[in-house]
Amino acid sequence: MRKYDLVVIGAGPAGMTAAIYGVRANLKVLMLEKLAPGGQMINTNEIENYPGAGKVNGSELALQMFEHAQELGVEFDYKTVTKIESIEDSKRIYTEEDDEVIEALTIIVATGTRPRTLNIPGEEEFKGSAISWCAICDGAKYRDKDVVVIGGGNSAVDEGTYLATIAKSLTIITDLELTADPVSCDYLRSLPNVNVFPYKRVVEFVGKGGEFTGIKFVDKETGENEQVIECDGVFEYIGAIPYTDFLEKTTILGSGGFLEVNERMETTIPGVFGAGDCNSKHLRQVVTATADGAIAAQEASAYIKALRRKEV
Repeated sequence: MRKYDLVVIGAGPAGMTAAIYGVRANLKVLMLEKLAPGGQMINTNEIENYPGAGKVNGSELALQMFEHAQELGVEFDYKTVTKIESIEDSKRIYTEEDDEVIEALTIIVATGTRPRTLNIPGEEEFKGSAISWCAICDGAKYRDKDVVVIGGGNSAVDEGTYLATIAKSLTIITDLELTADPVSCDYLRSLPNVNVFPYKRVVEFVGKGGEFTGIKFVDKETGENEQVIECDGVFEYIGAIPYTDFLEKTTILGSGGFLEVNERMETTIPGVFGAGDCNSKHLRQVVTATADGAIAAQEASAYIKALRRKEV
């Protein structure tokens, strides 16, 4: 059984920051991740609001963070966590890949989120071909074509701005107004190839002969005024679902499956902390994720010091 002071579950900006702060607090740290390090950053073309970085590609920033963690000696392993247990002052982590049990004094859950879907007719049929959740991954194939973005939050506006530089036309359909920061929203609206349809609800992804042709939407409130827009591809940005399924049998999840934490990133299980987008919070950005990770690691260090004082 491998034993650590701190196990960080997730290697996005929150997890990597937590691991860095953990090592700098002289803790033995293991970081677990089932996918590529970086979280949602690796799907973001440009990040412009991370202090000191200027305009930076998300994948590049993710790599810099990961290399920083590696340089400091953070252990890393590709594992899919299926369950955690708290037994007295120890925590046990179980994974999908093998029967090994990992033991730790503290855990920081920084697993991030996955995109929410609409679950309407045509979505299952066309996902992965005409429907995507990653503009940086799939945007290039829509050069000089007609594209629709569904959603009006930060991700929809940021990725829509990127897509507008590639596509012939970009249509934004949202059930409210655009809700990202006003400067970004104003800029997106000002682009000559962009049209915004607020207070609408998408009801179907339309196809003909197995080929995607467009989307059907109606007024959000009345369900009337049905319209069909022909397009070549769609990007959905309608919210997120946290990667917290492995915590369902615990007491630390709140509404929507997000972690409930206090200002110290503590959950109701002593020694288990939350950080980043999987936390119940108002603002989900790289900078808030890194702040969460730093706080969680400092609190984990303090928790371990208290444990060791108790043992003396």
